Parts: sequence; C-alpha cells; structure tokens
Amino acid sequence: MKYESQKVAYWYILAALALFGIQVLGGLLAGWVYVSPNFLSELLPFNVIRMIHTNALIVWLLLGFFAAAYFLVPEESEREIWSPKLAYLQLIILIVGTLGAVGSYLVGIHGGREFLEQPLWVKFGILVAAVIFLVNISMTVLSGKRTAITNVLLMGLWLLSLLWIFAFINPDNLSLDKMYWWFVVHLWVEATWELVMAAILAFLLLKLTGVDREVVEKWLYVIVATALFSGILGTGHHFYWIGLPGYWQWVGSIFSTFEVIPFFLMMSFAFVMVWKGRKNHPNKAALLWSLGSSTVAFFGAGVWGFLHTLHGVNFYSHGTQITAAHGHLAFYGAYVALNLAFFSYAMPMLRQRDPYNQVLNMASFWLMTGGMAFMTFVLTFAGTIQTHMQRVVGDYYMDVQDSLSVFYLMRFGAGAAVVIGALVFIYSMLVARRSEVITPGPANPVPGE
Repeated sequence: MKYESQKVAYWYILAALALFGIQVLGGLLAGWVYVSPNFLSELLPFNVIRMIHTNALIVWLLLGFFAAAYFLVPEESEREIWSPKLAYLQLIILIVGTLGAVGSYLVGIHGGREFLEQPLWVKFGILVAAVIFLVNISMTVLSGKRTAITNVLLMGLWLLSLLWIFAFINPDNLSLDKMYWWFVVHLWVEATWELVMAAILAFLLLKLTGVDREVVEKWLYVIVATALFSGILGTGHHFYWIGLPGYWQWVGSIFSTFEVIPFFLMMSFAFVMVWKGRKNHPNKAALLWSLGSSTVAFFGAGVWGFLHTLHGVNFYSHGTQITAAHGHLAFYGAYVALNLAFFSYAMPMLRQRDPYNQVLNMASFWLMTGGMAFMTFVLTFAGTIQTHMQRVVGDYYMDVQDSLSVFYLMRFGAGAAVVIGALVFIYSMLVARRSEVITPGPANPVPGE
C-alpha cells in the first residue's frame, strides 16, 4: 500500500463482507421456501426475503466497486484521495440507507418495483452518496496522473450514477414504467458495470502479472468499445413483451447476440495477460479469483444469456427458471467473483500482512464456483421443463411448480455449498495466523508494491 488514504477502502470492504454474508444467507432461506413454500410465510414472507437477498447483493457489490476505486485511484493517479472525510461520510450514508431499507421491508414498506424497492428517502440517500463519491474520486483523478484504467473506471461510475435518476421516474403507464426500469437494471449490469469490471480486472492483472501497461490499455479500450456497442441497444431484449414497438424484437435479438463478445474478450484478456506475465506474484488466491471471474462471467452472462435472448426463444422462456439460472451465474462471475478477487488482493496490504489463508481462500473459490455451477445446471433443466409444460403444453403454473420440487431441493443443496464457501472466504479474509503478521519497511515490503 503506497498511500495513507487507501485505508478508506478497508472499511468499505468490511461493510461489503457483512452484507455479502447476509445476502447469501437470505438466498439460502429463499431457496428453502421453494422446497417448503409455507416456511415462515407469515413471519417473513417470501417477497421480503427476496428483496433483502437482491438488495443486499446490489449494495455490497457497489460497496466493493467504491472500495476498489478508493484503493486503485490513488495508485493510478499517484496522489492521495482528495477528501477521505467525504469518503467516510459516503459510507455512513450508504450503511444508514441500507439499514433503513431493510427495516422498511420488514414492516411492509417498499416501492414495489423489483430491485428498486427502496423507500424514496433511501433512494435520495443513495443519490447523495453517489454525488459525494463522484466529486471525491473525480477531483482525485483530475489533480493527478490520468491512465486508461482510471478513465474507464470513472466513465463507468459516472454513467452508473446518472442512470440511477431513472429509479425516481415511475409513470402510470406500465410500458413506460418497465422501459425506464430497464434503463437502470439492464444498463447497470450489462453496460456501465461492465466498464467498472473491465477497469478493476485490468488493474488486478497489471499488478499480478507484471504485463506492460500499454498492452493492458489496448485490451481495455477494445473491451469497453464492444461493451457499450452491444450493451446499450442490447437493452432491447427486455422490450420484447412490454408493449413497445415490434422492431425491438429484431434490435434486441441482434445486439444481444453481440453482448457475448465483451465477456469473451475479458476472459481472453485475463488468460493472455497471465500467459504473457513475467511476475511470480505471491498472491495466488487473487489471481485465481481474477481468472475465475472472467471465465464464469463469459459462461454466465455470455453463453447463458445468449441461450434465451433471441425473441423466438424468449417468447416461450422468459420469466422461467432459465432466467434465474442465467442471472445467478452471470452476477456471480461478472461481479461477485470480481469483488472477491479485489478483496483477496487488497486486504493483505490494507491489514499489513502477507497473503494469508490462501488455501482456505482458494477452497472457498471452488466451493462457491462449484455450487453456483451446479445450481445453474439444475435451474436450466428445471426451466426447460417449465417452459415446455407451462408455455407449450399449457399446464397450470402451480402444477408445474410441484413437478419441479426435486430440482428445487437440488438447488437448495447447491446454495448451501455457496453459503459455506462464502463463510470460508470471509473467515480467510478476517482471520490470520499471528506468524504471518509483518512490519512493512524497506527490507520487508508489502507484496504488490
């Protein structure tokens, strides 16, 4: 760690890890409700469990992005963060907003729009936190050295924050409502978040492999160009059946097909950088997570997204468990694994320790990735059966759900493996053997510096 203000990232990571634990436990609880539908039905209804699960996911991923920005921007810009106090204020606002949202959900107060259920005051709090962040990080970059990594990261984070404005627009017309809703949900995860992912992945591979910066930057700009080209008009694959003009079926199908390309490029980028790398970095766990993130993202977001993105297929499959299979693997690969890669890289330096508990860390990777892969296959099979029975044969929804019970039981087992892996990861991050504590100095530098 080269700059004192990078310590801000430590507290963001701690908050993210806490929410990560809550999120996976909420997911496991929701998975059990599929097996036993009346479980906690009056005390904690399924819709509340699901809101906590999805909202905790989004917030902890954003906290991870903010942590990465506060850690890597000082190194890239070669100067301290413009205002660490503002960074801590931003974190307090986000934590208060998160607790307020969860409290509201538990007493039945929510906005009703999927993923955007937060009460209005929480939405404003998130907007204020985003403005604080953008001012803080932009002033840091503008007053220091500029690189391709900080340029792409800032572009992604600025667009991410500006798109949040559509969360406040809730027209009476249902078609317009869903269109604006997808402006947030799709253009976050399939456009602006991809820029953030590319920038963080580029930083990690630059540090872990020792490849020349010029090579990394060329790959980065190509990935960004393809992500924006495909992702913006690729939003059309959500406009098929919500009452918008029919031409979206062709626009959405064509550009959604191209959405595979940036994820394939990110996977290729990661492996080529490791192949070309001349640096034997001691933090093998961070490298494993980096390679795993790009690979699983390609299959989850790219391949599984393509499986049901063409409008002729989507007519039958939309809203089935195929969607759930794609969503789980895509989020895990593209963003969850990426954040865990960054945590694995940054935490040893933030805590002034050698890369520690790497065996446990890598074991957690295989537990979570294996569990998520099995869950994806199970949900894909379940969704295929559901599509045929419900959309082709015309069986009643609940009859179809009863016939899928064995798949839901297997999905719960896969979820248990993911939760165990997540808890092992958190333990590996926060608990270290005493013998591994080091004192940074000229003769004993922190790895990665």
